[in-house]
Amino acid sequence: MPSNLFLHLPDGDADLSSVYESLQRLQAPPSYGVGDVFPEAGELAGLFFGDSGGDDTPAETSLLRTAAEQEFADTGYSPYSFLRDQPITYGGRETFDVQAIRRDFPILHQKVNGKDLIWFDNAATTQKPKQVIDAIRRYYESDNSNIHRAAHTLAARSTDGYEGAREKVRRFINAPSAEDVIFVRGTTEGINLVAQTYGRKFIQSGDEIILSTLDHHANIVPWQQLAKERGAKLLVIPVNDRGEVILEAYESLLSPRTKVVSFAQVNNTFGTVLPAKTMVAMARRYGARVLIDGAQSIPHTPVDVQELDADFFVFSGHKIYAPNGIGVVYGKKELLELIPPWQGGGNMIRDVTFEETTFSAPPHKFEAGTPNVADAIGLGAALDYVSRTGVRCIEKYEHYLTEYAREALGRVDGVRLVGNPRERVSVVSFIIQGMPVPEVGSLLDKEGIALRAGHHCAQPALRALGVEATVRPSFSFYNTTDEIDRLVEAVRRIAARG
Repeated sequence: MPSNLFLHLPDGDADLSSVYESLQRLQAPPSYGVGDVFPEAGELAGLFFGDSGGDDTPAETSLLRTAAEQEFADTGYSPYSFLRDQPITYGGRETFDVQAIRRDFPILHQKVNGKDLIWFDNAATTQKPKQVIDAIRRYYESDNSNIHRAAHTLAARSTDGYEGAREKVRRFINAPSAEDVIFVRGTTEGINLVAQTYGRKFIQSGDEIILSTLDHHANIVPWQQLAKERGAKLLVIPVNDRGEVILEAYESLLSPRTKVVSFAQVNNTFGTVLPAKTMVAMARRYGARVLIDGAQSIPHTPVDVQELDADFFVFSGHKIYAPNGIGVVYGKKELLELIPPWQGGGNMIRDVTFEETTFSAPPHKFEAGTPNVADAIGLGAALDYVSRTGVRCIEKYEHYLTEYAREALGRVDGVRLVGNPRERVSVVSFIIQGMPVPEVGSLLDKEGIALRAGHHCAQPALRALGVEATVRPSFSFYNTTDEIDRLVEAVRRIAARG
């Protein structure tokens, strides 16, 4: 497989014909040809790739990169290259080495059913780097204590670690204040918290709540239950046959009766990236409050809650290399002060009598009881790890893996790709004609390939595209094209048997 060269075009309005001509002028090895110029990750990028059919040698790749840097030296278009599973360079500087990253994830280095494990179930949960595992172990070995209450040293260290993790979340999502960050068990609990606090306080009979066909069940069921309880109405944004929301239909659903809009920023079945900022702005025109489910976006793309302007943003730690059982609700300060607590108990009160209770200020009034201190610290360590690696670099590499997998799987006889959104991240859904999806998943497991085969807790999304279940490999920055090749070969063998 040849290497790929991308061009970062920061101005976003480059003369594509000029870029194409420059690519053609490159003094590269004769086996190379010029591919397309296409939108990538919100920017324009030129794709230049070889067609020799063989693997590139380091010398050939070096010639390509050097030629590109010379050709575009005075343009501001920075070349960066992807050589199969080798370090990625950006402007001639190594910035991303997938093999080095893989060494940080102990669980990846094992055999399953006698085969090297390939973890392609990242949309369900991600694996944990040793830096996160070590942070949790250090906490239990050295600092374990309840927080905020005791005056002893271990309590102080535990409190510092917990509140330090809250500040790391604030920085990672660019929240205005750490007081806007609430720790919960995950995205599901976060959505339930908002539905049961803001929803119960403000949703009345006849009000409308808008969801998306692309939503996970976790963003459907809580609002469905609330709507039945309050006599409100659920409206659903439809999708086209590519698996994208139809903005014109969304616009037609909005009205003064709309009180809440809640949707996933990234869909977990097709990898669709929704135009979240645009959708928030559209809801604002009608005075609606907006919740964004960031479970699938947080590990793959930069998140800035102030730029999005959503009222609430929720995500799970286990989707971004942190432990299970920890997650985040971001809420705008004025709303967190306005809505009541969800649960009552210790750690969320100022004063209690049998006649009256005075609650703490946000975020603590939403964190009743002994919190999950260790896993909050683990979440902070995971965000540190991702930040050091570089979210933009992760985004670009995972985009490359996704497009590589789509192209390769699409060439296998009997395979049908399900969903083809223009803006997508890290997920490929497919079926093998004539073979039950669970059987495909089981056969791939025998090859050491772990992926999801089912409805992915997103039955409305799948049914909108005419299927009940798919096989879903989902990719992370520790995956490689060699692993994708193994998947494709296994799928080819399975399809041939069917």
